[in-house]
Amino acid sequence: MLPYIFAEKKGIHIIDLNKTTEALQEASAALKQIAKSGKKIMFVGTKKQAKEIVTECARRVSMPFVTERWLGGMLTNFNTVRKSVKKMQSIEKMLTDGTFDSITKKERLTLARDKDKMEKVLGGIAQLGRVPAALFLIDIGHEHIALAEAKKLGITTFGMVDTNSDPNKVDFAIPSNDDATKSIAIIVNYIAAAIAEGLTERQAAKDDDTVEDITGDENEKKAARIQAEAESEAARGRGGVDKTARTPGAPKRRVPNSGRRTGAR
Repeated sequence: MLPYIFAEKKGIHIIDLNKTTEALQEASAALKQIAKSGKKIMFVGTKKQAKEIVTECARRVSMPFVTERWLGGMLTNFNTVRKSVKKMQSIEKMLTDGTFDSITKKERLTLARDKDKMEKVLGGIAQLGRVPAALFLIDIGHEHIALAEAKKLGITTFGMVDTNSDPNKVDFAIPSNDDATKSIAIIVNYIAAAIAEGLTERQAAKDDDTVEDITGDENEKKAARIQAEAESEAARGRGGVDKTARTPGAPKRRVPNSGRRTGAR
């Protein structure tokens, strides 16, 4: 962290905010492009100071998040974790369609308790159908298991790195205080705004493509209509000429001679 430290005062290292700004802009630009491509970015912040902030920002941009205990193998053993998510969703469906009315009270309590436990740990990744394209970590030292799994799978990693961590462990390091609630809120909100901008640009590009497709279809229909009208006019023109023309092989029409017949004397 030496390149990112501005000074030291009474044993406390002060981070250079110019370095923080540069790294934050670089990371947000990369995350914006990932969001624009339609891929998922997982927020990971299980520290007490970061839970509420991460939950709010991740839900705002419809991205998966983990704010409770990180389950070992959540990425490397994603298929098994996905089965647990499906089980949780099936229990929720039973709650809504009235299936719980046909089982005993003890079974209802057991299923409700299991659902609450799974909701607490897996609720943030319920809509995640595949491994995310990137991970944003609040404290890379505290989230070392998630970082190790992401590295194993080749997932791009972004993280807030304090003076007691190694910035080389992540692909995009943001030097900042990962213990203070205010600094976490500033960084995470900035990242969420960049992701939201990328999602907006993606939606705008989709709308433009849709308009172009509609315009192209209308032009094709108009050209086909004009061609049909032209062929119809040509057919009518040919029909008028045929009415006046003599049919081949038909006998010649005799025209009576109105003059006086003369003979030889």
